[in-house]
Amino acid sequence: MSGGGRAGARGCDGTWEPRPAERWEDAFLSGNGRHGAMVYGDPVDDRVIVNHHALVRPNGSEHTRPPLLADGLGSLQDALLAGDITAAEEFGAGDPLVWVQPFHPAFQTRIRRAPAPDARPGGVTRYRRTVDFTTGEIGASHEDWRSRVFVSRADDVVVQYVTRFGLTADLTLDHALPGAPPNLAISRSTVLTSDGARLALHVGYPDSELGYTGVTAVRADGGTVTVSGEGIRIAGARSLLLLTRVRRHAGGPDLAGDWAALPRADFDALLARHQPLHRIAYERAALTLHTDPEERALPGSELVRRTGSPTLLERLFAAGRYHLLSASGVLPPRLTGLWTGDWDTAWSGAFTTNANLNLQIASAAATALPEVSEAHASLVYGQLADWRDNARAIFGARGIVAPSHTDGESGHTRHFQRAYPLHLWTAGADWLLQPLLEHAGACGVTDPRLAGALIEVADFYTDFLTRRTPDGALAFVPSYSPENRPANASWGTVNATMDLAAARHALTTAAELSPGHPDAARWRTLADRLPPYLVNEDGALTEWAWPGLRETYDHRHLSHLYPVWPLTAINPYDTPELAVAAHRALELRGSENDSAHGHLHHALVAARLRDGARAAGALNAVLTGDFFHDSLMSSHYPSRDVYNADAAHALPAAVVEMLVQSAPGRLVLLPAPPAALPAGELRGVQTWFGAGVDLTWSGDGHATAVLHPTRDARIDVRTGDGFALDGTPGAEAAPTENSAGTPVALLDLTAGVDRVLTLGPR
Repeated sequence: MSGGGRAGARGCDGTWEPRPAERWEDAFLSGNGRHGAMVYGDPVDDRVIVNHHALVRPNGSEHTRPPLLADGLGSLQDALLAGDITAAEEFGAGDPLVWVQPFHPAFQTRIRRAPAPDARPGGVTRYRRTVDFTTGEIGASHEDWRSRVFVSRADDVVVQYVTRFGLTADLTLDHALPGAPPNLAISRSTVLTSDGARLALHVGYPDSELGYTGVTAVRADGGTVTVSGEGIRIAGARSLLLLTRVRRHAGGPDLAGDWAALPRADFDALLARHQPLHRIAYERAALTLHTDPEERALPGSELVRRTGSPTLLERLFAAGRYHLLSASGVLPPRLTGLWTGDWDTAWSGAFTTNANLNLQIASAAATALPEVSEAHASLVYGQLADWRDNARAIFGARGIVAPSHTDGESGHTRHFQRAYPLHLWTAGADWLLQPLLEHAGACGVTDPRLAGALIEVADFYTDFLTRRTPDGALAFVPSYSPENRPANASWGTVNATMDLAAARHALTTAAELSPGHPDAARWRTLADRLPPYLVNEDGALTEWAWPGLRETYDHRHLSHLYPVWPLTAINPYDTPELAVAAHRALELRGSENDSAHGHLHHALVAARLRDGARAAGALNAVLTGDFFHDSLMSSHYPSRDVYNADAAHALPAAVVEMLVQSAPGRLVLLPAPPAALPAGELRGVQTWFGAGVDLTWSGDGHATAVLHPTRDARIDVRTGDGFALDGTPGAEAAPTENSAGTPVALLDLTAGVDRVLTLGPR
């Protein structure tokens, strides 16, 4: 799509704006999972901020190793079990909180030209800035000036193509972006060539042998190119082609090698190589709503103000998948995805693993983006050695313990703080492996590294879970629920529900994936001996399954509902009483500081518990909270405060969970559809049991689901409240209704044989 939207089977595949971006937060985004580009689209001062996943600034934390705390673990456990509610505050208190290396931008390519009288558009006339989600290409045009930018998946290069008859401009690689440290070591190189020039910018980090080099090959069609100041001046050219690449490295730059490695193809050839790789991935899934065609033609900045519009939801779904795909490759998305225009990035632009990362990639398996799951696998498997260090140093155990923050390089724990003792969080390995289990379910192939990692998680719990309460029950101690504390105790406690869920899940899953392992039976026994979940006097599933600990309900995190989402250990069908308690816990939960990830997490859990109204309410809190920039990238807080990808990337997952859910051997259709959602189609959903699902629904309670199995499976099919499954050839009706009040049909699927299911009003 070029412009404001396209009606028809695919709904919205792009967005547009009638003016250039004035803030980097509003710049349109392109990326290939390694390089990222942020495009302002200004014909007078044409800026493209170049990003790269590897660009993290050394701050000393890269050498930080977990402190040796294991010798004090036993006395801490004794104190906590004896009722000392502050005992954990001293465990690791002598070790400072060290933030990970902060993510930062590389530089901006800057093409400045003398403005014609009408060159800088002051309004909406004759100017248009677009991003095409299907290709990743960003365009901007005004009069006869045109700019086209994309980040090539085929050639791993940022491609810019600017055309205007008689183009005259100055071009520089400008490192002076907001927050840049004053003591960076900057060097430049400019070499004129027969068809243009080669530019290079090398930036050395303070007090480090590391730095990065950006190289740009400039090809001018006609005119002259001369050296001018820190860059070049192009006079009379018909067009400019810029190819830019960034490399982080130690020592001095290799300019000859870097320039020689840039491709020599023209713009059309580069685009032709790139497009299929991006398009195939993006077009695997889509949401199309029956909406107003006139609204589809609106620019994103206007559409986001129509917070109740289904067209907005449709466009944000498309933008979320586009940005998630574009940010994932060598690594999964950071807190800011793959983009930032400021060196002073909030929370270091890290991967925050105790909630944000999993929420961002929650739609990867379901909306057919294995590229995202594979990027996540690269992060996880690349850090297992560091995770082993964490387990040994802090807990004296075998196995692995994941950190709560990482910069993508080090996986060592370094977050030691009284109020946020994230070094006590042991559930991280299971939590981070869960998306890879979903990926394995969707594709039908389990990576041997996944089974091996789960064995290491089980080994950790085997060594760690040795303490008992005075009455002989197994105790999980110390225990921590990110990032909350009981109302009447300190942060480090006993039997956090997330810890219990993670241990039970890891132990049983390791045994399932490695049934021949000599410890498999032991793992199952240990899982069975874990304390049960606890329901309090409010009827709510507690965040800590330990008598006497009182809940702190007003908090953005929902860690204790891990058994509901993304696990399916608590659900309305198999564990109805616990599902009711989990729903009560969700009812009582506040939104604290209105973080976007808290609202979207709430929506995902509510959808799993079949509460469409609550799921829609949580989603609407984001839609009405002014969380989205003109780029359709989001913020962490309302009023577009703090650039952050959580809402943008997690929103598609929330929509999918409302309409289609799957688990091993189970499909749930329309479990929690928003009442205000019009008729539409959700195409390309992937399930745990290896079948694609295309769902269409109408406003009168009728729906059709077409299943495309890729392997044989037997599943039970369930429907949301208000829907009934019509008679389906080959389906075996269950003798009773399930606990959620919907009939169950058992269905045998055969690989390659589509099945059509029809639903009607109950």
